[in-house]
Amino acid sequence: MSDTPADSSASPAGGPTASSGASPAPSSTATWREWLEGARPHTWANAVSPVLAGTAAAIYDGGASWWRAVLALIVAMALIIGVNFANDYSDGIRGTDDDRTGPLRLTGSGLVPPKTVKYAAFGCFTVAGVVGIILSLASSWWLIIVGAVCILGAWFYTGGKHPYGYRGLGEVAVFLFFGLVALLGTEFTQSGAVSWVGILLAVGIGGLSASVNLVNNLRDIPTDSVAGKTTLAVILGDRNSRLLYLGLLVLSVIITVALAGAGVAALIGLVAVPLLIIAAFPVLHGATGRDLIPVLGLTGRGMLVWAVALFIAMLLV
Repeated sequence: MSDTPADSSASPAGGPTASSGASPAPSSTATWREWLEGARPHTWANAVSPVLAGTAAAIYDGGASWWRAVLALIVAMALIIGVNFANDYSDGIRGTDDDRTGPLRLTGSGLVPPKTVKYAAFGCFTVAGVVGIILSLASSWWLIIVGAVCILGAWFYTGGKHPYGYRGLGEVAVFLFFGLVALLGTEFTQSGAVSWVGILLAVGIGGLSASVNLVNNLRDIPTDSVAGKTTLAVILGDRNSRLLYLGLLVLSVIITVALAGAGVAALIGLVAVPLLIIAAFPVLHGATGRDLIPVLGLTGRGMLVWAVALFIAMLLV
């Protein structure tokens, strides 16, 4: 959710921008490739991984349901793409993205009118809501309330007058929504239960998802500080943010070992360690700016490999 207060000349989300950036006049001529980049594929592992791991937990419970897993995946993908477009829109109209060093932003670059990006976000949230209702009615009606909270959380991450993503809570939200809620929700809708295996997997996936968001914000500390965007990375500072990133990766390794209590096959999850080491190397060696961009994809792939490995492990337990 990924990887997310404006400068004095920018208006609140939803209002006209007064940014003085030199972006071209907005048009509707963005190509499908630019829309795809705007959807931030490097963050999609944050949606796929908890569903895979949640299904792994349901397999452990003895109650996996493949069609419900597919519905959960649709909900998660719609939410992650929706929050990415919402973030693109909200940061774009505030001018926060004017001097960023990361991948393309549709609004901030002037490629697409802000309202079009906002409607794309709402369209994704609608898909997540409709499919989520179907999944909830097939499981437990109160999950509709959980889904509504997730959609509101996705919008107000950087949207509205007081976005919580600008107050150091972005990583907390990612841990909660794309870790605990997504994974345990996937497990519960399939098996009707939440197991200790599911809880450990949720903490691990939540930590890895948060690490993707954290390294994204680590890269943006210089520009976010100027724009008044108080992310967790800005609060912690460069050094402590790097240490927290490492700690979140190590947490997943510890959890892998703990999951061996469900069966030694869980140690298959250690296959993700080399990828996580490669991802951590530039972070621990002081990489900044564009040099941190590859870390986003590497961390996401490490998380996905971890989820796939543990999915296979639960089939073998």
